[in-house]
Amino acid sequence: MPNSMVFSDVDETVIRIKSMFRFLEFYLSRRGEPAGTYDRLLGEIRRGADSGVPRQEINRRYYRFYAGEEADRLAAVGKDWFAHESERGLFVPETRHALDAHAAAGEPLVLISGSFFACLDPIAEATGAEWAIGTRPVIRRGRLTGEVLVPMIGAAKGRAVRVAAAVRGVDLADCTAYGDHISDLDLLGAVGHPVVVGADPALNAHAREAGWRRLPVDDVPFGELETA
Repeated sequence: MPNSMVFSDVDETVIRIKSMFRFLEFYLSRRGEPAGTYDRLLGEIRRGADSGVPRQEINRRYYRFYAGEEADRLAAVGKDWFAHESERGLFVPETRHALDAHAAAGEPLVLISGSFFACLDPIAEATGAEWAIGTRPVIRRGRLTGEVLVPMIGAAKGRAVRVAAAVRGVDLADCTAYGDHISDLDLLGAVGHPVVVGADPALNAHAREAGWRRLPVDDVPFGELETA
């Protein structure tokens, strides 16, 4: 059994994009919605964020868009979405290379994200991740209710890391984590080898003070609206 694990945020850490929003756009198109529907829904989310609504609540609001949708259909659309995005070059090469090195050393990968199964399951399969821990929508009789259990945001990511390490019996001091945004601070701070990906000014400032490793990446813009 390995004595260490690797934990990683997903959006703009492992992949170049914000999966929840790109999936929503793809899903609405598949459903035959008018082109303006995505802009309207994204506008609702953005207005909430701009008015100071906490990220956890923004995350919850996003999943209400899927109320009544069949979980199996979302999973199927997720596979198609992943194939579509992969044609454009989905993964961050620098992070993917680092994760492949961990895999070669026999260290299991756990993805931790505010995104959900439709996006995370195909990404986990492609990266060889052992687990994908995301926000869990409430499902009743095969359909999403629009509510979630716990948004996998901020401190929840740190708790997930500690639980996963305890289940596997590994010492967090020997583990590595990757994250790109200041909201990943609890995730990164839970392990002995944190790695900051990309250009978030607040997170990079913390990394410099703490002596954390930084992984510069190309062509992944720092995003303002963070829900994952």
